Amino acid sequence: MKRELSENREKKVEYIELIYDLIFVYVIGRNNALLRVFSGGFVAGEAFLAYVMTTLAVIQIWNYSTYYINIYGKRSVREHVFLFVNMFLLYFVGEGTRSDWQGYHAQYHIAWALILVNIGVQYLIEWRVQRRAGAPRKQTVRMMTILFVEAAVILAAIPVFRLTHTTWVSLAAVLFGMGAVLLVGQRGSGSLVDFPHLSERAMLYVVFTFGEMIIAVVSYFEGEFSLRSTYFALMAFLIVVGLFLSYGVFYDRIIDRENKTSGLAYMLLHIFLVFAMNNITNGLQFMREDEVDLLPKVLFLIGSFVLYFCILFAVGRSHAMTRCRRYGRLCVKAGTAGAAFILLMILLRGEMTVNIALTAVFVFAMFAILRQYGDTAVCLAE
Repeated sequence: MKRELSENREKKVEYIELIYDLIFVYVIGRNNALLRVFSGGFVAGEAFLAYVMTTLAVIQIWNYSTYYINIYGKRSVREHVFLFVNMFLLYFVGEGTRSDWQGYHAQYHIAWALILVNIGVQYLIEWRVQRRAGAPRKQTVRMMTILFVEAAVILAAIPVFRLTHTTWVSLAAVLFGMGAVLLVGQRGSGSLVDFPHLSERAMLYVVFTFGEMIIAVVSYFEGEFSLRSTYFALMAFLIVVGLFLSYGVFYDRIIDRENKTSGLAYMLLHIFLVFAMNNITNGLQFMREDEVDLLPKVLFLIGSFVLYFCILFAVGRSHAMTRCRRYGRLCVKAGTAGAAFILLMILLRGEMTVNIALTAVFVFAMFAILRQYGDTAVCLAE
């Protein structure tokens, strides 16, 4: 009886998991540095592709680790050793992420592949100790296979890059992992996942990313005090606050953390959510970059905000609690606000002081719409 109660108890987030998250904040910061290579009024195409690939790859590594800990984590010595090994390997990933990343391509990919092999070996160990056949054993084999195959594709990218100087194989490895996990990995895994723990881990990672975004606001201060720099810093800070509050509404009032779900779709959506947040961070910094042309920087910022809110609404659609109004009505309101934001941003692209204020107004308008909907959802749930 005691054993049964222990198995049903919600898994708690460990301190070691939070320490693990911090190394990802460092690596994401290194990824953002790739967007400082400008050409033709915007980020150089090769550098932008490298940024997209490295950002998605790093967030995907975090997803793999978090998902394994959620299902099989026992706070064992072996589990902690494997986690610390991956943390060390991530230093090589971060060191290989730089403007002259081509010279560090092999180092980056070897470390990346070893991280996936590390997680795959842990699944292999679990598979060997599982005594009964069935869904848990099959799920273990699926995830183990996905990790080993992706690691093999990553290693294959090294000779391909040396021969052709293209990074498409690396990006294909990331996309393979996402697609395989979504289509194959989540079958029969709903009963294995502690979704409250998984959603809390995703929330904490998002919070760390918001911390990185707040740090970026420092770039608006120019050393000496000026009303202009203070104004831009205030607007940027308000934008971050509004985005944070919007995510908080989803997490506290809309997401149903008691649902039985595999959690893999939820985690996959958070890959793109964190990616959008990184883009917003860079977009806010672009506003002060004279090397970036006006229209590209505005379009990049618009696209980043649209992606952020689209992913939030996708998370809500697939993981929302019972509601007293149709979710479609909420999407129509948000879509109308988003369309007005896009139109005004493009029309007023030459006025950066108005532009950034308009962005802050849009973000808080979205927060107000979400808060109103979240209140009604909580009312019905209670």
